Amino acid sequence: MLSVGDSVPDFSLKDAKGNMVKKSDLKGKKYVVYFYPRDFTPGCTTEAAEFAHDYKKFKNADIEIIGISPDDVESHKKFGEKMEVPFILLADTETEMAKKFGVWGKKQFMGREYMGVNRTTFLINEKGKIIKVFEKVKPAGHAQEVLEVFKN
Repeated sequence: MLSVGDSVPDFSLKDAKGNMVKKSDLKGKKYVVYFYPRDFTPGCTTEAAEFAHDYKKFKNADIEIIGISPDDVESHKKFGEKMEVPFILLADTETEMAKKFGVWGKKQFMGREYMGVNRTTFLINEKGKIIKVFEKVKPAGHAQEVLEVFKN
């Protein structure tokens, strides 16, 4: 997994509108990259709702928010509309970004083991360096926790 001090790897993924978003588009900006398992699931819905609720606070602090999951563009479009998400959702359908960041791995649910995205958030500074990593994220209260770290 990437850690504090590491540079964000290059990426180019489609957003919910089908537009390509690249690392270079974020040059000179502070941003949050939060990886989540799947659109429309309870924890992911909570996390998206909280980031959406606090979106103006992030924007006022000049911080971009990017949510990434293995869902496709159409799923992100529907999820974004339903949740009124004002920020970027990227479709990592091949799990390329999840693997580059080191958040793709073994998971367990109801005694079954499978591969998936481990809910993780990275805070990135204007130089494209990771300044904080949140692992095993609990969705409730997470957006506020992220905002507090950026304030300090």
